[in-house]
Amino acid sequence: MKINAFLSYLQVDEYSAVPKYLQLTQSVLTAIQDGFLKKHDTLPSINELSYELEISRDTAERGYKHLKNLGILGSIPGKGYYIRSETYQQKLNICLIFNKLSNHKKIIYDAFVEALGTNVAMDFYVYNNDFNVFKDLLSSKSEQYSHYVIIPHFKQAGVEEYEILNTIPKNKLILMDKKIAGITGEYAGIYENFEADIYKALQEALVPLAKYHTLKMVFPKNSYFPLEITSGFAAFCEDYGFKHKVVNDLHNESINKGEVFINLMEDDLVTLIERIQLLNLQIGKDVGLISYNETPLKRVILNGITTISTDFKKMGYMAAKLILENSKKQLEVPFYLTLRASL
Repeated sequence: MKINAFLSYLQVDEYSAVPKYLQLTQSVLTAIQDGFLKKHDTLPSINELSYELEISRDTAERGYKHLKNLGILGSIPGKGYYIRSETYQQKLNICLIFNKLSNHKKIIYDAFVEALGTNVAMDFYVYNNDFNVFKDLLSSKSEQYSHYVIIPHFKQAGVEEYEILNTIPKNKLILMDKKIAGITGEYAGIYENFEADIYKALQEALVPLAKYHTLKMVFPKNSYFPLEITSGFAAFCEDYGFKHKVVNDLHNESINKGEVFINLMEDDLVTLIERIQLLNLQIGKDVGLISYNETPLKRVILNGITTISTDFKKMGYMAAKLILENSKKQLEVPFYLTLRASL
């Protein structure tokens, strides 16, 4: 291998928060992974590396020493450094960022961790749907993470989340649950097709829905849920002749016989059940109830609450698989209707 060709492959960013010796280390590991460096290939001397990359001799020496400790480099006195092994498997170091904590987020987390196995280090953060908190959090992460796995849902309208996400190297980015317009380059993703999912799920529920005349979706103002959900809901109602309404404030909304309520927030589900029971209306007969996001508790409440839900366990497994296979695929996660007594 020609030394000049190898030097052109190295990347050391003067302005990166990652220490230069670790940037050098990562460049060599990436070159091996890409097949650019082979076993027994000779590397530049410390002096050559220092001069060509404009780094200190101590930095170059520290990088090579780190690679020797990993078992990647060998050295022969008077001859220099060479690739000793190509079989090093770098330990995954993941920055996992969720928008909030909830029952279904725990399902994603547990499946993700289980599928990754034991050779993983992970830092876990929650930003509570606040874009400013998310931006500050991501900007402060100067560690040498191998991957950033992010669920991007924000309560603020009109934020340009793609700008901060574009600062992450695309070979390290995995977005979960939602696509974001404006992100450049190839990156991995596991996403929901929000508009199509609600439409198809309600289609599957047409038989029990036939005994009702009006569908109401409870979609609070400043919700972090995508507006595509309301678009799919409206399209279904218009195509199949249902009266429909998007309700922003459940507390001031009337509840009448022949109506179906579709709720997204867990707190609204409690409010709905309490108000329906106070009116002496029977859930599943007088008033229908559909809840977003399957959780174990919804199987038993009121003899079972009908849910429309992403397969959260599969979402976690799919995201882990993308990392383990070093894939840049964009995959749609399955979405299911589970009919129960509340409809």
